[in-house]
Amino acid sequence: MHKVLVVDDDNDMCLLLTRFLTRNGYVVASANSGQAAIEWMKKNSPDLVLCDFRLDDMTGVQLLGKIKESHPNASVIIITGYSDVKDAVEVMKLGAYDYVTKPLFPDEILLTIKKALSAEPKDGATPKPSQQSSFVSASKSKSNGNEQYIFGDSPEFANIIKQIDLVAPTNFSVIIYGESGSGKEAIAQQIHQKSKRSGKPFVAIDCGALSKELAGSELFGHEKGAFTGALNQKTGSLEVANEGTIFLDEVGNLSYEIQVSLLRVVQERKIRRVGGIKDIDLDVRIIIASNERLWDAARSGKFREDLYHRFNEFSIEVPSLRERKQDIMLFARHFLKLTNAELGKDVKGFTKEVEDILNNYIWYGNLRELKNVIKRATLLTDGDLVEVKSLPFEITNFYKLQFEAPATSVADRTDKDGKGNGSAMMSYENKLKSANLDAEYEVILDALKQANYNKSKAAKLLNVDRKTLYNKMRQFKEFNMD
Repeated sequence: MHKVLVVDDDNDMCLLLTRFLTRNGYVVASANSGQAAIEWMKKNSPDLVLCDFRLDDMTGVQLLGKIKESHPNASVIIITGYSDVKDAVEVMKLGAYDYVTKPLFPDEILLTIKKALSAEPKDGATPKPSQQSSFVSASKSKSNGNEQYIFGDSPEFANIIKQIDLVAPTNFSVIIYGESGSGKEAIAQQIHQKSKRSGKPFVAIDCGALSKELAGSELFGHEKGAFTGALNQKTGSLEVANEGTIFLDEVGNLSYEIQVSLLRVVQERKIRRVGGIKDIDLDVRIIIASNERLWDAARSGKFREDLYHRFNEFSIEVPSLRERKQDIMLFARHFLKLTNAELGKDVKGFTKEVEDILNNYIWYGNLRELKNVIKRATLLTDGDLVEVKSLPFEITNFYKLQFEAPATSVADRTDKDGKGNGSAMMSYENKLKSANLDAEYEVILDALKQANYNKSKAAKLLNVDRKTLYNKMRQFKEFNMD
């Protein structure tokens, strides 16, 4: 596990960060002064140091210099309540990985730490084991520092790799289309890594998680006092990504007002912080992603058409996992390897039955869902191979669950004669009705597949109401699944 040293003269902050990071799997030590941190590092080697910018006995800049002298491989993140771009530039030049301001947000600081620990070392430092690439194909690794997704060997992904190689050296804006969890951010990172901006920041923003009120502050930053609660100046994500790349996931969720401001960024390459009066020059490459067609959103008025055309200099389609089933086990084995390392286990692989289940399941959540299933199964596995008992119930019983109907009333379970179950429990001797049900089953199953197993959408495709669809499904289940 990674060793993290927290350095802050505020005891409460040290305690808070220590507890939080320990819960997230890190070995954490703390120091209340720069000198105490130096003494600790004489006996220990941290992987990462979280350091307050203003300590009682020295500044964060002074401590940063000493850390880089004694532990050049350690990543350093400076934390402060004073947001000053000049200070940020200074500590970055001296070798800090990042500079964040208080108040700290758990998800944000955790993501920054993970990125710092997986980042490529600077100034020729020797890579740490955790920094080895996991962005791989079956034949050879491709370095980008991302451990969440991999490229497969399917023809679809071979074409994507060619497109990445083609567009990466340019400054084109790129739209990446794909379902949630399909690896859009990993592709954006690969474009950044293969571009001339690879040594500069890569900033990823989930636009779907931004509230309408705070989206402007997150993207463009704000000045102190710009609105209630703006106690300090904040540097926006676009400014943080200056000279590098910003990735805007689910950009279609941004409000119309934010789209207008973003259009100015694309056209003039300038931003203005919320509440500010000065324009800030910006040199940033913008990559966006969406799970819906932005052209359709533009035509319906949900997305500005002029902004769409500005972004649409190049586009990449990411296929869903169910469209490249030949890659499933490649991904599964990769996630198994990562989980083994995370949990300290040595699970060798999967039984043939488990492989069949994984290959036949419809992966709604794509790679993200597969990764979570493999992590859970690995945790529950005691032997050398992952067995069926370690998989979630909804995975092992997937097809049967598609024909599970909701609870029915007593009236629904009683036939016209009042005897209960009636004709729905007829025996297999009725060959003609069984054949009819089989035919209906094939049509229903095809509609379910077309609707990604959304029963309401499937009912619309079949031009029946939802209750009728459930009745048909229950009827087939009673004939063939008891």
